[in-house]
Amino acid sequence: MKTIEEVSQAIIDGYAIDAETALELMQKTEAGRLYAAANRIRRHFCGDRMDLCSIINARSGRCSEDCKWCSQSHAHHTGIKEYPLVDGAEAVAMAMRNGQKGVHRFSLVTSGRTVTDRQLDELIAIYNDIKKVTDIQLCASMGLLNKQQLQRLHDTGLTHYHCNIETAPSFFPHVCTTHTIADKVQTIRWAHEVGMSVCSGGIIGMGETPEQRVEMAVFLRSLDVQSIPVNTLMPIAGTRLEGRPTLPPEEVFRTMAMFRMVNPRAFIRMAGGRAQYYAEQQTALRAGVNASIVGDMLTTIGARTIDDDLRDLKLDVE
Repeated sequence: MKTIEEVSQAIIDGYAIDAETALELMQKTEAGRLYAAANRIRRHFCGDRMDLCSIINARSGRCSEDCKWCSQSHAHHTGIKEYPLVDGAEAVAMAMRNGQKGVHRFSLVTSGRTVTDRQLDELIAIYNDIKKVTDIQLCASMGLLNKQQLQRLHDTGLTHYHCNIETAPSFFPHVCTTHTIADKVQTIRWAHEVGMSVCSGGIIGMGETPEQRVEMAVFLRSLDVQSIPVNTLMPIAGTRLEGRPTLPPEEVFRTMAMFRMVNPRAFIRMAGGRAQYYAEQQTALRAGVNASIVGDMLTTIGARTIDDDLRDLKLDVE
C-alpha cells in the first residue's frame, strides 16, 4: 500500500485509482491527510472555482415510483404540497434572481418516472421564457426521458441533464423496485449522445456499506459523469427510511474525498442533506468539493438563503 501522498501524485499523473485502494484510503487514512490529498487533486484538475447551481420543484408529489427515501413517492404519506406544474412566472423570476446573484446554472426538477411530450412542451416554454431574461445556464431533471425528448431539451439550449443513479448498483434494488440502474444508465447515455453533460450522483446514509459507496463512485467514473452531487440522507417522516440515523460529518467528508480521488476531474457537489454539516462545511471545501446546490433543497427546506451560501461557499486561494 502506497502512502496517500504517493497515490494522490499518481492520480495527478493519470492513474485511475481502483476500488480496493479507494476503500483503504477512505477508511484508514488520517482525516487531515486524506482531505489534503483530495484537495490537492481538486486544485490540480479543477482550480479554485466553485460551481453553483439551483433548482425549483417544477412538479411535486404523486410519483409512481417507490424510492424508499423520497417524500414524493405515492407509497409515502408525508404531507408535502402537491401540484402538476409550477407557475411559469415564478420559475422565471427565480431563475432571474439566481442569475443576478452569480449562480451558474438553474434546473427545473419534476417528480415522477418521466414526463409526457405534452408536459415537456410546457416545460420547454418556461425555459424559453427564462432565456429571454437571463443568461444563466439551463439544466433539467425530469426522470427517465427518451432520446428524442433529451434532444428537444438540448435543442432548446440546455447544456446539462441530471439523473442520479442514487446508490451503488448492488444496493439499488434494496431502495427502489419500480425502475432499475439499467434504466438510469440508458438515460445517461442518451443524454451524452445528444450532446449534454451529465450530472449524476446519489445519496449516502441509506444503509449501504462503505464498499458500496466506493462502488458507486467507480460506476459513475465508468459513465463519464462530469458532475456528482453527494446527497446525505435526511430521514423524512412518513418514508420507509424515516428511522435511519444521520451520518457523522467526518464520514460524509471522507466519502467526498474518496469521490474526488476516484473522479478527479468531476465537480464533486454538496447537495441534499447539507444542513447536517453546515457548521463544518468548510471542511468539505478542503476535502475535494468544488460545487454545490444553493438555496432550498427541493422539498427539504434548507436553513440557508442563497446569499448565505454565496458568502460561505468560497475556496480561499492558498
